[in-house]
Amino acid sequence: MSAFAYGVEATDGAARAGTLHLPHGAVETPAFMPVGTQGTVRALSPFDLEAIGTGMVLANTYHLHVRPGEETVATLGGLHRFMGWRGPILTDSGGFQVFSLEGFRQVDDDGVEFQSHVDGSRRRLTPERAMEIQWTLGADVAMAFDHVVPGGADRATAADALERTTRWLERCAARHQELTAPEPARQAMWPIIQGAGHLDLRRRAAEEALGVGAWSGIAVGGLAVGEPKPVMLEVLEALEASLPPEMPRYLMGVGFPEDLLAAVARGQDLFDCVAPTRNGRNGSAYTPDGPINIRNAAHREDRRPLDETCDCETCRTYSRGYLRHLFVAEELLGLRLLSLHNVRFLIRLAAEARRQITVGSFAGWHREWLDRYNARGTT
Repeated sequence: MSAFAYGVEATDGAARAGTLHLPHGAVETPAFMPVGTQGTVRALSPFDLEAIGTGMVLANTYHLHVRPGEETVATLGGLHRFMGWRGPILTDSGGFQVFSLEGFRQVDDDGVEFQSHVDGSRRRLTPERAMEIQWTLGADVAMAFDHVVPGGADRATAADALERTTRWLERCAARHQELTAPEPARQAMWPIIQGAGHLDLRRRAAEEALGVGAWSGIAVGGLAVGEPKPVMLEVLEALEASLPPEMPRYLMGVGFPEDLLAAVARGQDLFDCVAPTRNGRNGSAYTPDGPINIRNAAHREDRRPLDETCDCETCRTYSRGYLRHLFVAEELLGLRLLSLHNVRFLIRLAAEARRQITVGSFAGWHREWLDRYNARGTT
């Protein structure tokens, strides 16, 4: 079997259940991947991630390049050893920072000039440089360097960024092929489909990306970046028929429970987002009855766990009342416990979606799940 193989084992409508094989292990899909931007998933250790069933994590090329530097990571044994994670790792290329650090960068056809948010130094990322950094880091999957624009970008802006992304993809592919020639089974590279909310541009982006090379996976980027949610879903529906069924499909930056399931229903397989840990650190916890704000006084004497169906350390051990106390008292343990639960919630949700797809009942289960989740507001 190839070091980079994917097989679909069941479908229910557009929803798919499969298994992705990578050099550092297999990932059952649908799957949620926690984000470890700087080589760590905030508040959680690799032991925490393993205990809650994490299959794959993310790290970020730009941030690790700025600090501590990819050569330092390599000197310390590569990204897996550096962060103490034994499973598969995917690295974003730095393309998202073209969007998120808009005030600190300048884009031209050759690449992007960043002003470091750490020390003010100038850092230039080109497609070739993004590939070199990711190769040095040693991730299982390296993402192509792309030009991300806001979800509401007008057609001219989106078309310009798409054309640049395709040109950059060709350069990424050429450099990655040079880097991997001695060790082709060490790292894969996946392209990213852009086009903002313009359906014809999205279809064109998919056609152009697939024409550049033979990929082991493909990503949909530039969604969940400010566009209305119906636009995101419309884009996914329009793209589904354009994406080869034999490839895993990675929807970048989506991690709210209802959005994850909506994307699964539209044929997406892999997901990542900082939302579960960011929300957890701010006292928001996912539950089957919708999110709750653990700081609310209603939880002061509540003996129940966050989620009676959840098997994470937080729910097996602590009451809502105790968790509220930790946040009110500003104890750091609270940040870890809610982050742990939220990530486990999404991992369990993706696993249950997989099970429902396998038995052919995903659509009905999805409707019932949403009815319960949306029945009441945040408490």
